[in-house]
Amino acid sequence: MEMSDAAPKTAWQRGRFDARRGPSRLLFGRMHEDSAVERAAFPPDGRVFCIASAGCTAIELAQGHEIVAVDLNPVQVAYARRRFAGAPFSTGAAERMMGLLRFLAPLAGWRRMRIREFLDLDDPVRQIAFWRRHLDTRRFRVALDAALSRSVLGTVYAGPFLRFLPSRFGRVMRGRMARCFARHPNRENPYARALLAGMVPEAPRPPRTDRIRLVHDDAASFLEREPPESFDGFALSNILDGADEAYRRRLLAAVKRAAAPGAVAVIRSFAEPRTTSPTNLAAEDRSMLWGIVDAKPAAAL
Repeated sequence: MEMSDAAPKTAWQRGRFDARRGPSRLLFGRMHEDSAVERAAFPPDGRVFCIASAGCTAIELAQGHEIVAVDLNPVQVAYARRRFAGAPFSTGAAERMMGLLRFLAPLAGWRRMRIREFLDLDDPVRQIAFWRRHLDTRRFRVALDAALSRSVLGTVYAGPFLRFLPSRFGRVMRGRMARCFARHPNRENPYARALLAGMVPEAPRPPRTDRIRLVHDDAASFLEREPPESFDGFALSNILDGADEAYRRRLLAAVKRAAAPGAVAVIRSFAEPRTTSPTNLAAEDRSMLWGIVDAKPAAAL
């Protein structure tokens, strides 16, 4: 593991979602990102930069790529290292929040047997009909709108993690869920099973250790020191959620400099897209959480 002395300016630097003082925490026990998007977007057998996070994307991509996995949070880096060695999933702050929402789901009329019935469906037409009739009820809409209101989220998340969220976030998230159910078979969707029922898939087999280089560093600082044209793909997660415009410009410039000809970058965000774009593959991401999953040539950033 390597570390830089660079001092980035981004909300992720603190290793916490809240604004309290204290040590860094494990934020993500697993990645709620469908790595099938990256696997389809990146050229085969290339060198890929990715945000380490919980290690899921790095593990999946290491099957066909050389990976450099970077994270600013030392707790997240230590956890990713254990994951690469074969350790099972742990529960991070994000999963605890989702678990609380599932615990409260019966109050909105969501019963366990009904959720299991829904998740066993494999026909998107039947799924969206089931969703509208049994799950997207008025009681559920009221409950989700309250849970995802800025006043409630502000008790858990610091300001920089809230600024990019769209207004009426509960309504937006219901739309993203419906989009997913109308497109992807539930039975084959591990992200739907994890989100709605807490059914965590079995951890994948650890990759060859010589395929992953794990680095404790800020993404922009690291890429600024790498040789030009040295990466064929960039899996940037939602690193720009919580970053200011200056950091955004810095990171994108570093990506363009480090990108080999034909390199592709994938950037996610909880924000809603301002315009329709053919490079926004959010509808293809089975995790259903994202408003933006932008997969485009790094040179076009």
